[in-house]
Amino acid sequence: MKIALFKTRPVKPVLLWVILFIMPVRSAIVPNSRPADSRAQLSDNSQVRAALDWFSRNLTWINDQQARLTEIPAPPFREAERAAAVKELLDGAGLKVQSDETGNVITEIRGANDKEVVLVSAHLDTVFPPGTDVKVRRKDGHMSAPGISDNGAGLVALVALARAIRETRIKPQRSILFVADVGEEGEGNLRGMRAVVDAYKSRLRAVIVLDGSATDHVTTKALASRRLEAVITGPGGHSWSDFGMANPINALVRASVRFINTKVPATPRTTFNLGQIEGGTSVNSIPFEAKLKVDIRSESEDELARLESALRECISAGVRDEMESSRDRSKGKLEWKVEPLGSRPGGELSPDSPLLAALRAADDYVGNQSRAERSSTDANIPLSQGIDAISIGAGGNGGGAHSLKEWYEPAGREMGLKRVLLTLLGVSGVVQDKSK
Repeated sequence: MKIALFKTRPVKPVLLWVILFIMPVRSAIVPNSRPADSRAQLSDNSQVRAALDWFSRNLTWINDQQARLTEIPAPPFREAERAAAVKELLDGAGLKVQSDETGNVITEIRGANDKEVVLVSAHLDTVFPPGTDVKVRRKDGHMSAPGISDNGAGLVALVALARAIRETRIKPQRSILFVADVGEEGEGNLRGMRAVVDAYKSRLRAVIVLDGSATDHVTTKALASRRLEAVITGPGGHSWSDFGMANPINALVRASVRFINTKVPATPRTTFNLGQIEGGTSVNSIPFEAKLKVDIRSESEDELARLESALRECISAGVRDEMESSRDRSKGKLEWKVEPLGSRPGGELSPDSPLLAALRAADDYVGNQSRAERSSTDANIPLSQGIDAISIGAGGNGGGAHSLKEWYEPAGREMGLKRVLLTLLGVSGVVQDKSK
């Protein structure tokens, strides 16, 4: 039996139930695939409808909790305070919550089949350093603050989703694991997701990552990337008395100018970014150290390797040029190294994945259209290991991600939350309430 709209592999009864439930009349379903009275019974599941209605009744609460969580700073490697707040919100729904050694907040709603798990996650951390003003400012429903959308929107959606399922007593076929994870941004190197996948890999059947707000796309392809740090060191000295000594910052500037002129192809799409430069102790001191952090991304592993090699060659050339132009080499020479800060693996979701079919069916039900795209998210880890995974937004509208002017508007949030819920139930399945 196949669902003609998706042209996928034979559909399991649980997935078929959800597709039948959420498909509008116009959807193409194989005639006589199930008795009419059975279809009517499945599409009238009161618990699922109650969960969908839960979002409408609690929109103000959801908005308030998003603001509350956003105002708790969560710089990379310092997510503990925000994690505690998420744990409190999940505890308040009567869920049993734990934290793992990595710092992830985890709760599970047990399914009829406890040997299989569907994971839904949202990352706790932001890109902003300690001391950033994260006060949420509201005006006419508009909220603005660093991190309000990425990932305030995804994080509060995770909490709302868990509470809606818990409070409406939905019993999934597969167990559902809710995880607020650490280390998604920057040098976190997806450490939270890595730990969860390692712990549950034998039971893990699908992963849904909630990241940001956008509902116009779904990430089905993992963009591979590498983060590197170049360090140049020297003896250092006084700007006047030691003038002419080789300067690590000079060498780094020379190297950077070379590297930014590196040609990259449009296809496969390849990018690089010089994200951070550090060095020096004072304006009148020749620095003893200079550092550069670089992000490189590509649809091709070969291009990643080429760019990393180019960076090393440019740093070496920058040091050589600075040493050759220095007036006084007697006080020491420059040394350099390039070391990896992190690496994100690539991967792709199969076009005939049941997870993708569930998302498309959910889109159809809520009247949404979404395109597939490639990006770098927590979904990289399961996709790289052959586990079905997607990354989607949680609803509403947002912009200015990773900037101090980041903003979010709740309009459309309810649709996004319903989309996530129906996608999740599409792959977890629902045990029929026999009391009805």
